[in-house]
Amino acid sequence: MPHSRANAWRVAQKPYPQNQPAYSVAEAARYLTLPASTLRSWTLGRFWILKRRSRSGLPALSFWNLIEAHVMRSLRAERGVSLKAVREAVDYAERIERIDRLLLSKELRTHAGKLFLDKYGQLIDLPASGQLAMRMLFEEHLKRVEWDEWKFPVRLYPFVSGDTRAIRTIAIDPSIAFGRPVVARAGVSTGAIAGRIDANEPVQEVADDYDLTVEEVEQAVLYERAA
Repeated sequence: MPHSRANAWRVAQKPYPQNQPAYSVAEAARYLTLPASTLRSWTLGRFWILKRRSRSGLPALSFWNLIEAHVMRSLRAERGVSLKAVREAVDYAERIERIDRLLLSKELRTHAGKLFLDKYGQLIDLPASGQLAMRMLFEEHLKRVEWDEWKFPVRLYPFVSGDTRAIRTIAIDPSIAFGRPVVARAGVSTGAIAGRIDANEPVQEVADDYDLTVEEVEQAVLYERAA
């Protein structure tokens, strides 16, 4: 069975926790520091991008939807770029490369990603400098995703307060804290940390209690305040 078909079959047939409804649109938008209205348009709009699963009929998103939205954000940084162009570029690359759910695929970092970005660049008619900036931002977003041996996303390191550096302090992992944001090294909820700081507990005391560094506590607070 070709890899692309096997990939599609596994996604469709197996009840992976990463593919189950877990977040409301508002919650997912907060974790990704996106406007809820933007994420809602990617989910429910005419040229919707996120392929979601929901038992209730409400727009409930999965962890894999978070990954897709994270990647989408790097592509929509240029103002005025239409969802139609993204949808057409995704459809084109998926058809040529025979990859199901391209925005989840590790192949975005190889030939499939180049094919997609080339097509996308043609559709949005960006100047060379704009295309270079978009590709760099795209690559920075992909560095924030971890894939397992089956090439499925298993962990996301969201940006903290617009920081695009390589630091990956905060993680979202369906196997930890029900997929809510945590400090990656210790698995401590960022919400719990921010709550203690809001209760006027000293930063060093909070860090000591959770065996964290002061910087990790500060990063958790920055993330929660931005989210």
